[in-house]
Amino acid sequence: MKVYLDNAATTKLDEKVLEAMLPYMREEYGNPSSIHAFGRKTRSAIEVARKTVSKLLNVSPAEIFFTSGGTEADNMAINQSIHSLGIKHAITSKIEHHAVETTLQQLEKEGKIKLSWVNLDSKGNIDLNHLEELLKTNERSFVSLMHANNEIGTLLPLEQVGEICAKYDAVFHSDTVQTMGHYAMDLQKIKVHFIACAAHKFHGPKGVGFLYVNHAIKIQPMIYGGAQERNMRGGTENTQGIIGLAKALEICYTEMHEHITHIQGLKNYMKEQLEKAIPGIEFNGETSNEKSLYTVLNCHFPAHPDAEMLLFNLDIMGIAASGGSACSSGSNQGSHVLRGIGTDVSRASVRFSFCKYNTKEEIDYTVEKLVGMLN
Repeated sequence: MKVYLDNAATTKLDEKVLEAMLPYMREEYGNPSSIHAFGRKTRSAIEVARKTVSKLLNVSPAEIFFTSGGTEADNMAINQSIHSLGIKHAITSKIEHHAVETTLQQLEKEGKIKLSWVNLDSKGNIDLNHLEELLKTNERSFVSLMHANNEIGTLLPLEQVGEICAKYDAVFHSDTVQTMGHYAMDLQKIKVHFIACAAHKFHGPKGVGFLYVNHAIKIQPMIYGGAQERNMRGGTENTQGIIGLAKALEICYTEMHEHITHIQGLKNYMKEQLEKAIPGIEFNGETSNEKSLYTVLNCHFPAHPDAEMLLFNLDIMGIAASGGSACSSGSNQGSHVLRGIGTDVSRASVRFSFCKYNTKEEIDYTVEKLVGMLN
């Protein structure tokens, strides 16, 4: 059996998404910036996609800027806020995605900002009192805190953090790459200036995403060139990718309740089965339905002589899982997220992440193989 449980890294392209994209890979190939009929047709399709996304998020189409993915969106929000808004102080956490953490550390290294780290508990929850103290005792700040951690799944109380940031006139950016398409977001009800998206995390294509920029914020472009994306991102648009992103997000919103029920059920079932079968197993991050991303379960296994070979052996058994962020693959430094929350890294931790295509039979197979490896 082949089992794919690494959906936090990337997801399978939905067939309906592929069908929506194909015409723009075959027949409708005009450059959206061209004024002739070929170009006008693809330009129109991009703007329809932008309206689809904006309607789902309850924002203006003018607040959606298509990018190459989540990393570019995060970089654009961070770099251009510091560059354009004159902000000299930033706040983040030790468990942010590298697209955020490394970017802010580089800005600090260049002397452009002072960087503060908000305190965390052992489950990866932000200390909201400490966040408020940092905002209160520093000049106007840029705050970047992800909605759900990509490795351990702990959720940020997004609305509450937005309120705290608004109280101190802070600019608030949230990496929502892991939650976009998995939770309904009404951005009229959340005080956030930037959110980031990558389509391949919710059954859309790779190489496309978007940045939401609240109309109250005015930043300069990060990529110069042509007048694309209303002069905010030079370069010919990834037309088929944008079409695929909008279609994938539309499917997610249409089928969201069904998917949450199914995927949350698989996660809870796997957790219960592992607790029964493997004495001493623990779980990194929050695991309750209310505080945890329902697509992620990070397992902290008991000490075992073959712990270092666990992911390799799972792969041999046909099971795809992860030891951390796929964006850090090839690194021998281990998970900065697990170090950030004080997890005992001498014991093996594996992230299993689920999607709508996974089945209970796949969970049973995975648990069976894990038990065989560890007992």
